[in-house]
Amino acid sequence: MSTLRNDKMTNYRWIICAMLFFATTVNYMDRQVLSLTWKDFIAPEFHWTDSNYGDITAIFSIVYAIANLFAGRFIDWMGTKKGYLWAIGVWSLGACAHALCGWATEHTVGIHTTAEMLSAGGAVASTIAIVSVYYFIAARIILGVGEAGNFPAAIKVTAEYFPKKDRAFSTSIFNAGATVGALAAPVSIPPLARYFQEIGVGNGWEMAFIVIGALGFIWMGFWMFLYKKPHENRFVNKAELAYIEQDREDEEAAAKSAAENRKEEKKLSFWQCLKFRQTWAFAVGKFMTDGVWWFFLFWTPAYISDVYGFSSDSPTAQLLIFVLYAITMLSIYGGKLPTIIINRTGKNPYAARMQAMFIFALFPLLALLAQPLGSYSYWFPIIIIGIAGAAHQSWSANIFSVVGDMFPNTAVATITGIGGMAGGLGSFLINKCSGTLFDYSDATQMVFMGFQGKEAGYFIIFCVCAVAYLIGWCIMKALVPKYRPVVVE
Repeated sequence: MSTLRNDKMTNYRWIICAMLFFATTVNYMDRQVLSLTWKDFIAPEFHWTDSNYGDITAIFSIVYAIANLFAGRFIDWMGTKKGYLWAIGVWSLGACAHALCGWATEHTVGIHTTAEMLSAGGAVASTIAIVSVYYFIAARIILGVGEAGNFPAAIKVTAEYFPKKDRAFSTSIFNAGATVGALAAPVSIPPLARYFQEIGVGNGWEMAFIVIGALGFIWMGFWMFLYKKPHENRFVNKAELAYIEQDREDEEAAAKSAAENRKEEKKLSFWQCLKFRQTWAFAVGKFMTDGVWWFFLFWTPAYISDVYGFSSDSPTAQLLIFVLYAITMLSIYGGKLPTIIINRTGKNPYAARMQAMFIFALFPLLALLAQPLGSYSYWFPIIIIGIAGAAHQSWSANIFSVVGDMFPNTAVATITGIGGMAGGLGSFLINKCSGTLFDYSDATQMVFMGFQGKEAGYFIIFCVCAVAYLIGWCIMKALVPKYRPVVVE
């Protein structure tokens, strides 16, 4: 027994964390192909307006939101291994399906070449826009249904493989996959689309969807062989298993009764979950802030094109977006802040996380200055959006970990799914309103706070993004002022 205790602890949990990181990277690359190709490749072919694109992203968001309600329960039911395979398989299929939208539109409208699509006008152009939007919405629905499973599955895996004190840090690592995906996308997707366009493979954007979508199928092969639950995994030794399960050991050391332990293992129904203030606190935090990240993700390439005139495949645009997401990589340290607070103050994990989240909620206020400073140089809004993005990812890593703090493992994926739905609803609203606002402000040359046209529209949305985190934090704090874990009766 003493020999086992002295064995050097394995670190297989970090390999699992790396798999979560790569899945999240692929997730965000698949999601971003459209945002990086629509303005310069897809919109001219299908005659889209900002409202058309806003409708597609908004419907994706609402489908993603609804799917999150079921994704969490699905992951809890199927288990993390099979559930994750289903999720990434469906979203990879949806990503590749985008490539068929041009072909389907041509056959529906009765047009046979890309050149005819580009040169169409009047009623034909309007028909092309409407039909193509419906086909892209169909592909986005498949993508959204699959992608809804990523975070519930990843959070459940984190709860299985890490003790509570390490969950925010491990979450921030795999959550950084969103940043890396966003970082890799601008330097790979537009050049990929341009390359295939130049060699005559469709209009280029189709192959971008196929190549990026295929990455998910590769990930599935590794997941099938690498993942097992910690106590079943031969690569996890007893020392690492004891470390992973230290919270359970602490509970036993604190002499909790067997009856209480059995209660904690009971499953919460969906409707039971909605009765807890902790659920609503998490949902409000996601509703107020997820849309901010998705707005930056979906609209920044268009912002650079609309306001500064750089196409998505231009070196300047690629550099700007690369720098933006390079800055957001700072978020990898965001999950470490609660641990530092705990070690220095002795606060419980929830109190430390809320303190950290308040700090992160202050940084997005800089977005109030993005548009005013942008009149001096396009670097100012890019740097500010990058800082706000880093704050969001740090906030996100901690708000996800709050679920593990408050709820038993059997309910983690379900609660995460509820929060994901709330975040998707917030994203639906901001994307739908953004597309409509940008078209309106451009058509009427609206003036707001000294800005005119689309610049006025972007300034309004930046202001909303700036204050969203503080409002969300205040509501969360009001709902759950102190650490109060859920106990199943």
